[in-house]
Amino acid sequence: KRLEPFLPVPAIVRDGERYRVDYDRPKSIGKVRGFLGPFGVFVRSYAFIRAYGPQLREMSEAAVLNANYLLARLRDAYDLPFDRLCMHEFVLSARRQKREHGVTALDVAKRLMDYNFHQPTVYFPLVVPEALMIEPTETEAKETLDAFVDAMLAIAREAAESPELLKEAP
Repeated sequence: KRLEPFLPVPAIVRDGERYRVDYDRPKSIGKVRGFLGPFGVFVRSYAFIRAYGPQLREMSEAAVLNANYLLARLRDAYDLPFDRLCMHEFVLSARRQKREHGVTALDVAKRLMDYNFHQPTVYFPLVVPEALMIEPTETEAKETLDAFVDAMLAIAREAAESPELLKEAP
């Protein structure tokens, strides 16, 4: 409440039963313009860089290594729309599972929750049908990466053997 006067304008305020745009906020930081980008993200990124500066290279290398390790282990079970080394993330496609068994990327993602893994980004990038964008972080232990691979491979098998199991997940 005490920071409210400083919020960007325009503010959307209730005016009886309706809402209106309010520019009259003398303590406001002003308008937030698109060309400045997502300022909050910049602040968090800057704070992260300041906190971990010397270790950033090692952390980045670990993230790239983790992503390429997962990619190498999963490339035969799912379609690989971009067949190359990746950086910190990579994209698989469940289009084979959809074509052969009626199982979508969303079904795979929801089934991952049954294996206690947070689901990856699905349907992005938009140019990849049934996309599964996987982004392991630099902090994942090899045991966790292996457990994730085991879950993804099990899900690929389940898609072939009992697709209804994936349709009912989680």
